[in-house]
Amino acid sequence: MQLTPDQAANAVERYDCPKCEVPGGSPCRTRGGKTATKYHTARFILVPALREELEVLVPDDRGPGRTWKPGPPVEEMSSAPPARPIRIGYARCSTATQELQSQLDALARADCKSVYSEKISTRIKTRPELEKALKLAYDIKEAAPDQEVILTVHELKRLARNAAELMTLSGQLQAAGVQLELLTGPLTGIHDPNGMGAMFFAVLAAAAQIERNYIREKTLEGQVSAASKGNHGGRPKVIDDDMLTFAQTLKDKGVPVPEIAKKLTIKTGKNKDQHPSVASVYRALAEAEQRDAPDAEDLPAAPARTRIRRPSEPFTVEETDLRERIIAQRIDNPDLELDPS
Repeated sequence: MQLTPDQAANAVERYDCPKCEVPGGSPCRTRGGKTATKYHTARFILVPALREELEVLVPDDRGPGRTWKPGPPVEEMSSAPPARPIRIGYARCSTATQELQSQLDALARADCKSVYSEKISTRIKTRPELEKALKLAYDIKEAAPDQEVILTVHELKRLARNAAELMTLSGQLQAAGVQLELLTGPLTGIHDPNGMGAMFFAVLAAAAQIERNYIREKTLEGQVSAASKGNHGGRPKVIDDDMLTFAQTLKDKGVPVPEIAKKLTIKTGKNKDQHPSVASVYRALAEAEQRDAPDAEDLPAAPARTRIRRPSEPFTVEETDLRERIIAQRIDNPDLELDPS
């Protein structure tokens, strides 16, 4: 807001000077009791439109350098009633199974002029509806700097889940002069990003990061607990132990790996009842040979290899079990030739 020298002087002279103690309506004076050539800083910074000015000169008709005389009192400007704050609401949930209505109802009760909502995970960096809400808030502040604009959310986690995102948002709100309102939680209320609000946002960032670390630790503990029960997660094996034993038996008989892949059938997963790829068979056989190597260290022991049995010797329990599994595989692969004895 630009003021002419006369307008600036009239605005400054609405206040008494804290330094030279002249009453409102008069220019500042020097120690010698004469009219000063410019107003004291402590006086003109009381005018919001002049806070960024370096100096405000005294108009010529006030007689700078002459003996100071009190001027007529300046009438106070009739201040317009403060405008009501504009609230812009934002609601978000992570999945399609979660509901947004409770957040929308809370934002409606908070008298939000515009409400933006979306169903999107916080892990996704770009959230279109949040960007629209922030843009509207920034545009209003740019068009009317004195207008109070508040970004209203149901709870803090609807905005961000880690310190980096929250601090970035805090910087944006602080630069634009937009306030943040939380409707629920221990920090319910309106928070200004300037002054003490900067400390508030820093505390929120630390709390969000601590909560994120806690969730991560609990997740890791759950994974360790599941692993101790044999559930390691991830995709199921394409080639299980039975298929690997069958493949090793065929390889020992000299069957090429591409032919071995055609004789194997995947038992679980989305590729169930299909043949594994040749690369998967090669990889499984190579890993098995590496585990069986004498110099292998800190690796799980390989399955016991079947001994060479003479025709006159009876089957062991392990050999009987292996023979039954191979015969079961032969049902789906009739090309495999086995000695019925």
